[in-house]
Amino acid sequence: MHKLDSMMMKNVRSAAINADCVVVVVDSCKPPQKIDEVLEEGVGDLKDNLPTLLVLNKKDLIKPGEIAKKIEWYEKFTDVDEVIPVSAKYGHGVDDVKDWILSKLPCGPAYYPKDITSEHPERFFVAEIVREKIFMQYRNEVPYACQVNTVSYKSRPNAKDFIQVEIVVEKNSQKIILIGKEGKALKLLATAARLDIEDFLQKKVFLEIEVKVKENWRQNEGLLKHYGYGGQIQAL
Repeated sequence: MHKLDSMMMKNVRSAAINADCVVVVVDSCKPPQKIDEVLEEGVGDLKDNLPTLLVLNKKDLIKPGEIAKKIEWYEKFTDVDEVIPVSAKYGHGVDDVKDWILSKLPCGPAYYPKDITSEHPERFFVAEIVREKIFMQYRNEVPYACQVNTVSYKSRPNAKDFIQVEIVVEKNSQKIILIGKEGKALKLLATAARLDIEDFLQKKVFLEIEVKVKENWRQNEGLLKHYGYGGQIQAL
């Protein structure tokens, strides 16, 4: 296990302090398996006090009879409050998941104005869009070795906003794959990311992407903290 994995799980446990419910998503195409260890690792002792939903995703890929059998198995052999089959690809069952979550949330004051959809800044979503395009274009092992950082975001009133993004990988061979022959792969990635970023921001942008090599960054605790993986969440 990489240091990155353990620090991410630490963040999960920290975030669970303020959780009102737990949602576990599993691949319905795979054989059923107990999730007790996953819950223990993710939320620890809190699992006994939090309502838990198990979401069976990809139900569109298997027969209805098989889904029914898997629901029955999970209800019998796992300690969850409910099992809901969904197809995230087609949106089937997603509203049921939303309704379940809403039913578990306590009433309280509005912490943010209604027009605020996230507490994250725009540069966070820029990095996430680039990360998504990496997974969609390269798949396999390369995306898991990539860290995406928005290095610079400059709003320019008389020109396109300037955005500089870096993709950090562990090996030069991974950098070569990302860039591709004559830079064509990276150009394809940048174009796809730019179009989605412009759609998200509702404005034109100039996107610059650079690929850097930092050996074994997933094992470097200092770098991981710098990238935001070492944060602690306080109980409300």
